[in-house]
Amino acid sequence: MASTSPRRLGAVLAGGMATRFGSDKALALWRGEPLISHVLSALAEHSETVVVCGRPWPGFIALPDRPMGALGPMGGLNAALHYAAAQGYDGVLTAGCDTPVLPKDLLSLLGGGETHVVFEDMPILGYWPSSLAPALEAHLATSSDRSVRRWAKLAGARLVRLGADIANINTPADLDALSQRTDLA
Repeated sequence: MASTSPRRLGAVLAGGMATRFGSDKALALWRGEPLISHVLSALAEHSETVVVCGRPWPGFIALPDRPMGALGPMGGLNAALHYAAAQGYDGVLTAGCDTPVLPKDLLSLLGGGETHVVFEDMPILGYWPSSLAPALEAHLATSSDRSVRRWAKLAGARLVRLGADIANINTPADLDALSQRTDLA
């Protein structure tokens, strides 16, 4: 009997310039491992396959930002949506390389991965139907707007409140604060 569960691709968006961090934050260490490694592991719990967008990473499929680099998360999202559509995935679960701790119930917070949902306060963390690939490609070709939040609204995403404290590492101080947290297993 064929499974009716949607096929989900996990995508770590890792092509940013990390200007606020001052160095490559994907490589910044937390608990002895690069931040990106934590995100890859967390997404693997919810996805059939995980890819890295915007950079190579050993052991993972690397997708270059599409249609070009320097688009921020939108280039990575576009690449992931096109890859997902071409490979028969129903949708893409995205997270930034700077969110090393994701909720265990991430998928249920995002509607079970069966509908288009992003977190209102952190729209880079969301579930995107692969059918959005042509629309995002057209948007990037005709608009200079690179806001994931505005694209999510334009694409008809349901915006939900996060309801969980997710560390988003943008500065060395953010990483220091994460290291001081005692509520993380």
